[in-house]
Amino acid sequence: MIYSLNGTLIHSEATFIVIECGGVGYKCLTTLNTQRLLPKLGERCTVYTHMLVREDAIELCGFAGQEELNCFKLLTSISGVGARLALALLSTLRPEQIAIAVSGGDSKTLTSAPGVGKKLAQRIILELKDKLKLISTPSSQAESDSTAAFVQAEQEGNIQKALGALAVLGYSSNDVLPFMSGIDPDLPVEEMIKQTLKKIGSR
Repeated sequence: MIYSLNGTLIHSEATFIVIECGGVGYKCLTTLNTQRLLPKLGERCTVYTHMLVREDAIELCGFAGQEELNCFKLLTSISGVGARLALALLSTLRPEQIAIAVSGGDSKTLTSAPGVGKKLAQRIILELKDKLKLISTPSSQAESDSTAAFVQAEQEGNIQKALGALAVLGYSSNDVLPFMSGIDPDLPVEEMIKQTLKKIGSR
């Protein structure tokens, strides 16, 4: 399994990029959001990859960040959501926008992606929300008293919504709560997610 590629970006089109590593060009299916984050042609970059194995082909998907990769894996685990549709979703919406839509039951936002109708959007929300049920508030043994109190006070508000959205991106509450404890609980959910991911990325 190829975990990531680090090399020179030598080609880019609407649906894929090519990264040269050690004289070999690797074609990666990707999203428009990832392409916006990549450098110019001829510069070095890193993408996190997922391999698609079918009877007639083996393809790589490449993502600028692990949050987008995690979201892609969750989307493709849903019945009726293939790799192309997941890539289309992640080209239209950022991972945190999909996560917020799922945690808030917002099917309208998901239908903004091409190929996603109302019924499929509702199925995505239903199946991913089942995964969110595994996310629970950590016990005082796992976290400090101040963090536990912080979560308890806000568990019905934006903190809980942000926790649910971050779960869609592959983070458990135990992973993210230490980074969320200093964030203003009155901030919008999307801003809380952005600040949390920024703190995680700088650790």
